[in-house]
Amino acid sequence: MSPAAQGGEQILIVDDDPGIRALVSDFLGRHGYAVDTAADAAEMDRSLGRRLPDLIVLDLMLPGENGLSICRRLGRPGGPAVIMLSAMGEDTDRIIGLEVGADDYVAKPCNPRELLARVRAVLRRRREAPAPAEALGAACEFAGWRLDLVRRDLASPTGVAVNLSSGEFSLLRAFVEHPGRVLTRDQLLDFARGPRSDAFDRAIDVQISRLRRKLENGGEGQDMIQTIRNEGYLFTPKVSRAP
Repeated sequence: MSPAAQGGEQILIVDDDPGIRALVSDFLGRHGYAVDTAADAAEMDRSLGRRLPDLIVLDLMLPGENGLSICRRLGRPGGPAVIMLSAMGEDTDRIIGLEVGADDYVAKPCNPRELLARVRAVLRRRREAPAPAEALGAACEFAGWRLDLVRRDLASPTGVAVNLSSGEFSLLRAFVEHPGRVLTRDQLLDFARGPRSDAFDRAIDVQISRLRRKLENGGEGQDMIQTIRNEGYLFTPKVSRAP
């Protein structure tokens, strides 16, 4: 078995083209995955009723209910990952697919080895994502700071409001939800911008630098977000639910 296919991970191929179903299922099966297939939404639903897969390779253009509609209803916490396939390679089609919840998007015709690499990457991110800390509620506190997770407000220990960009807030939220754990750049990209982000690692470094500067104005920004060489970043303060 391929080392990527841990525990016989289950993949469901949903495509109305029998040739593609056969090609993809055979190729992924030879690389250690347990593969099932479906020609449309109805067959997919019957398969899901028998067993929930780890990942669905989903064609965009299906008879009856299309891939976008299917992806929307599959996008729930704990649901399977989704890689969308489409003969339409336009950026707008890709963006729409990702916005409705797909974890990745591959244009047809695709090299089976590329699809395998995407499958491995998506499943690896799912396996490696650390579990979030206990639910923090609407707001949390750390080192005297208060972060309102609903209103997206950050207040310093002296009560001064600190303006955060959308990216800075998303990063800080990822840190407060996973305190005391080393987070890699890939994980931070997933948490802050979703697994579909095309941003480079350097973008995370820049955002963290800006966030540190803002926290330093309140006292301990550099110490709160520590760089762990060759691994990632560690948020050191204890985080608690705010009253």
